[in-house]
Amino acid sequence: MPEQQTDAVRDAVDHFMKGLIKRNPGEPEFHQAVHEVVESLMPVVLDNERYRQEEILERMTEPDRVVMFRVTWEDDEGRFRANRAWRVQFNNAIGPYKGGLRFHPSVTLGVLKFLGFEQVFKNSLTGLPMGGAKGGSNFNPKGKSDHEVMRFCHSLMIELHRHIGEDTDVPAGDIGVGAREIGYLFGQYKRLENRVTGILTGKGLSFGGSHVRTEATGYGCVYFCRHMLNERGEELKGKAVTVSGSGNVAIYAAQKLIALGAKVLTLSDSSGFVHDPDGIGTDKLEFIRALKEERRGRINEYAENFKGVTFHKNKRPWNVPCDIAMPCATQNEISATDAKTLLDNGVMAVCEGANMPTTLEGVHAFIKAGILYAPGKAANAGGVAVSGLEQSQNALRLSWSAEEVDEKLQTIMKNIHAQCVKYGKNGKHINYVKGANIGGFVRVAEAMSAYGAV
Repeated sequence: MPEQQTDAVRDAVDHFMKGLIKRNPGEPEFHQAVHEVVESLMPVVLDNERYRQEEILERMTEPDRVVMFRVTWEDDEGRFRANRAWRVQFNNAIGPYKGGLRFHPSVTLGVLKFLGFEQVFKNSLTGLPMGGAKGGSNFNPKGKSDHEVMRFCHSLMIELHRHIGEDTDVPAGDIGVGAREIGYLFGQYKRLENRVTGILTGKGLSFGGSHVRTEATGYGCVYFCRHMLNERGEELKGKAVTVSGSGNVAIYAAQKLIALGAKVLTLSDSSGFVHDPDGIGTDKLEFIRALKEERRGRINEYAENFKGVTFHKNKRPWNVPCDIAMPCATQNEISATDAKTLLDNGVMAVCEGANMPTTLEGVHAFIKAGILYAPGKAANAGGVAVSGLEQSQNALRLSWSAEEVDEKLQTIMKNIHAQCVKYGKNGKHINYVKGANIGGFVRVAEAMSAYGAV
């Protein structure tokens, strides 16, 4: 069973969080992300006088800077429209800022701060020289024409280009920012700067992109899950897996699970989830990929086209009995109640493909139960890892094959798992949350300490 916190640690965490919430009011996602990390790090900080004296934890939870700006664009009817955009440059102690851009109505400063904070630890765990950042806008690309999206992206880059650069800040895609958006953003940056450089990752293969970037987060999540299982003498083959989401992460996680012999039971979108007791095989998965990527359809169409499949409207798949749960949709999709249901149904592993998909109460339940639980900062680091590899290829002016990139991705995920084991093992139990948090923290903390008061 995982170790218990002492009264001194609990008091220190409570004191720290009260101060952070006071400084950052109205940002619950950011508070949640920090709380989960601080619970793991506080014993380390209390045992290290240098970290306390230099207030490393306080500094690490404060962004280096936040850039906020208006994006004005013209719709197809000739009306002027305005959205708000941000770039949160959180920490560049170990390398240029790196993190995605998200276009979605739910984007707020608090959401971006939570994502940027998580990105600091995730990027550190990869072993690559990348700091943490996140950005985006409350612009909704759904329902917009290509020309409207283009005009928005071009307008956004007019301001954003002042704050980014290959040695300063290298954004990538995220929710609502796919190949189309990256192309428009990169084209405008190239025009404004009059140079071709690896300023964005997730680019098309014809202009500096990397093989396996689209698949990387999903593949990496499955590779990490396989390492967790192997650590306990288990394997993926034959395991029943519930997957949420139907975007890139979910689709390619499912693809790799199928290839490794697991049985994928579910996929979902914002309308609900589908349950296929026979398993979603390769042909069925291709139907879903085409449905979501090419026809922009809803997941219920899968149930209408295949026998024995049920569609559960406005529900999440965590009541379906499984060996492994892989949340790949969005934050806080596994509640405390969902966590209890998964545990009652005998889940042996939860591996997060999304960012912070489990509430803090759910995290506590998984840790207390002693199951294999991989937080997103470790399990979904494959996407940013391949983004880092794309940066390397751009700098070297070459392109590695898909096989070479996948091999490097597997090595990175293996190394992340090893760090989690190193810092999270307690007897036979491995607390992957603790391991990921401490493993990501130490590298950044030592760099910050070396720089002095900056």
